[in-house]
Amino acid sequence: AKGNVAAADKELLKYFRTRKPVELFGLDLENVKVSKLEQKQADEALEHKFYAHKGYQPSYFYGDDIDWRYWPVKDNELRWQLHRHYWFIPLAKCYYVTQDARYIDAWMEQYADWVKKNPLDGVERLKAAGASEAEIAAEKENIRFAWRPMEAGRRLQDLLTEFALTIRSPRFTPQFLNLFLRTYRQHADHILHNYSKQGNHLLFEAQRMLFAGIYFPEFREAAEWRRSGIEILNREIGVQVYPDGMQFELDFGYHIAAIDIFLKALGMASANGYESEFPASYVETVGKMTVVTWNLLFPDYSNPMFGDTKSHDKSSLQRQFRSWSKVFPDDKQLQWFATEGRKGALPDYTSQQFPASGFYVLRTGWDKDAAVTVVKAGPLAFWHNQPDNGTFDYWRRGRNFFPDSGSYVYAGDKEVTDQRNWFRRTQVHNTLTLEGRNLERTDSKCLRWETDGATDIVTVENPSYEGLTHRRTVWFIDRRFFVIADEAFGTAEGEVALHYNLVECDPAEDFAACSAATRFGDGNDLLLKAFGAERMERREGWVSRTYRQRTERPAYAFTVRKRAGEPVRLVTVLL
Repeated sequence: AKGNVAAADKELLKYFRTRKPVELFGLDLENVKVSKLEQKQADEALEHKFYAHKGYQPSYFYGDDIDWRYWPVKDNELRWQLHRHYWFIPLAKCYYVTQDARYIDAWMEQYADWVKKNPLDGVERLKAAGASEAEIAAEKENIRFAWRPMEAGRRLQDLLTEFALTIRSPRFTPQFLNLFLRTYRQHADHILHNYSKQGNHLLFEAQRMLFAGIYFPEFREAAEWRRSGIEILNREIGVQVYPDGMQFELDFGYHIAAIDIFLKALGMASANGYESEFPASYVETVGKMTVVTWNLLFPDYSNPMFGDTKSHDKSSLQRQFRSWSKVFPDDKQLQWFATEGRKGALPDYTSQQFPASGFYVLRTGWDKDAAVTVVKAGPLAFWHNQPDNGTFDYWRRGRNFFPDSGSYVYAGDKEVTDQRNWFRRTQVHNTLTLEGRNLERTDSKCLRWETDGATDIVTVENPSYEGLTHRRTVWFIDRRFFVIADEAFGTAEGEVALHYNLVECDPAEDFAACSAATRFGDGNDLLLKAFGAERMERREGWVSRTYRQRTERPAYAFTVRKRAGEPVRLVTVLL
């Protein structure tokens, strides 16, 4: 009040170092450990080599005088994720564990540099200074990347961990605290007025606003931040989760991310006395989501890569299951998957359907000798979904014979977008196309589901094109082999192709007989034979299990000419 800002900053720093601690969910200051990857990220950051994206390694050098606009590959994700500052928490953790001043100094210097070079009001500043149209356009583009609410939300969350790990350091100055608090409020205010419209981005932003409002009650707007986050999460859990428990993007990876978002928010609220702001139905819905997760897994903990899903590793999945088990301690099945059978109990069923989201799982069991097929045929979904209705993965005794192609990259310039679009195409999935085009509609319904006898049966139907409906029936006969009948009917005419994309292998092929067989020679091989096709062709095939990595694999199209008004039927045996 007297205008002595320097003294006030010192008192404020003293306050934050001694205030009654607010529990930051997910951070245990008594057990801070630095992983090998975090150590690498922190050490590289000292040299301005920033771990901006795991798909672009080794890390790029961003210059002695950091160039936050450096864009070595025109992949939007690389530039967006640069502004998430993935290496900042590793810097803070390395300082906390070692007390080596280089790490905290690097963090403070780099954050201050980022604030200086990426002002949210940069366009207004340039206009006031009489800048050129080109300069203003470049600034608008930079703000689009640096201040997208998704990136601002990630910083809003991570800054809390960085703050908790460094606030008691003598290197943490009153001047830096002033900068930190001022820009933290700017981040929260920006998100509050610019939430994403829908999807997982909206969930992430709401969860992080809840964290901000609870961790920093000193801000005048803190209660509003907290309330906005809670209101959005309570609303969106009813919008973004189907009644069967699947998140509406129909993507295994984002489904898991949504579970973590909902539970992180609940955990932060519960740890600080706000758990009553979430109704019981919220927890019940998340419980359904966990059930979907382990039902879609294969016995080796690998996962179908439908949509933009990547391959998840077993250890990280089990960590998530253990974390979820703390919220659902009476869920014996979740315990079983969290501990690989050391605790809990197996489900009392094998095959299962999730009709609202369109996933159908045909399995013989839960052990490593089982056979499991996951059929995907659901409703229109959000951005991370692909036009792939009717596709499936078939896993048997540790081998996925028809792994989904994956996604490879997200978006960027024409070269990057073309790469993404190749992996999104309907014909690189195990389903049916007309004239090689992507599906025009993805809105499947289930016509038949039988799992009570020796043979499991599922029939799904999709209005794939104007004038063409695709009906697929899968028989899991004696739970030993598969027969698939694909019917295409309607007024459309043209080339109908049935596509199969095999696992990486050197197959035996008989084009005249429309068949192909793997030759692993380990007692776990597959014969694919199609009936009703006029021609079998080898097509380009790739599978991408991680970002920007792909391997070649055999792909086939079994084609037949469809005449207007006449149906065609193709039958496949997988033995």
